[in-house]
Amino acid sequence: MALTREFKDTVVTRVQRDPRFRESLFTEAMNAYLGGDTGTGKAVLRDLVNATVGFEELAAVLKKPSKSLHRMLAPHGNPSTENFFGIVHALQKKTRVRLQVTAKAS
Repeated sequence: MALTREFKDTVVTRVQRDPRFRESLFTEAMNAYLGGDTGTGKAVLRDLVNATVGFEELAAVLKKPSKSLHRMLAPHGNPSTENFFGIVHALQKKTRVRLQVTAKAS
């Protein structure tokens, strides 16, 4: 289901003004990835990139073409481990969210 422009603008506005929402969005992306739902993880990361650093600035930081970054986070994209963690690192710096992994036995 495609998101409407109004919804995307609402997400951008909220990410920029609400640090807890920004943190929750980032956490949700990582939890989706770790849970094996890479499609959702990439979609949420795309939203986070668009709402914070932007693909052009991210491309400059990572020294990669912005179109390549768009493809990596597209539904059928497959970023390498190095690129994925480069994106995560850049987002942590920009959003000032420090991720921490904790393990729980189920």
